[in-house]
Amino acid sequence: MELTEALQGFVPDVLVTLGSGLGALADEVADPLVVPFADVGLPTSTVPGHQGRFVAGTLAGVPVLVQQGRVHLYEGFSGREVATFVRAAAAVGARAFVVTNAAGGITADLSPGDLMVLTDHLNLTATSPLEGPDFVDLTGAYDPELVRAAHAAAEQAGERLAQGVYAGLRGPAYETPAEIAMLRVLGADAVGMSTVHEVVQARALGLRVAGFSLITNVHRPGGTPTHHGEVMDVGATAGPRLAEVLRHLLPALAG
Repeated sequence: MELTEALQGFVPDVLVTLGSGLGALADEVADPLVVPFADVGLPTSTVPGHQGRFVAGTLAGVPVLVQQGRVHLYEGFSGREVATFVRAAAAVGARAFVVTNAAGGITADLSPGDLMVLTDHLNLTATSPLEGPDFVDLTGAYDPELVRAAHAAAEQAGERLAQGVYAGLRGPAYETPAEIAMLRVLGADAVGMSTVHEVVQARALGLRVAGFSLITNVHRPGGTPTHHGEVMDVGATAGPRLAEVLRHLLPALAG
């Protein structure tokens, strides 16, 4: 079955991709239509916290296609496969993309539970979702106008919103202290194992992009132990705060 057929005529304005621990936002979609990835020929993640389905409906009055779960390079998928969901959403009408992730903080003033809007990224995976001479200008990949709208949305929600550069690595191992020191030198504020391929694909298709990291742990000088359970726990407690920011932001992406 094609996604168009599964959506039964529904046309989303915005694709919203939910990262680890953030899946509960899909429960707030009004008049939901649930489409498992497997039903429309899309790959399904093996990672806890990634349910593997689209939820179509309205959120904050905006027609959305919520991607509840994603796939990753470290699961054995290619960069092009990781970005399959973005291509599918664009094909059914989505014109904007809100991407979220759980990330490790690098900047000294970040703390677990902080929310960060992305202003740029470092693709350090040595792979791309694009094939052939698909030369895409990534200047302003994270729409500056939407960054400003995100800050306004956070103010409405009563939330502090940091901003910075996200470094995308392949994983699945968490970073060594030396790798974190390298990322600081390169200008990264947070690090994770997703997002960069999806954003590149979205820009290649002309979608406007707003990106957010939920900081689940912070790497301090000398090394800080990290585990997936911590990522999920912080995501569960701070995720509703990011959800509130997105509720205020979505109307800026509609139409």
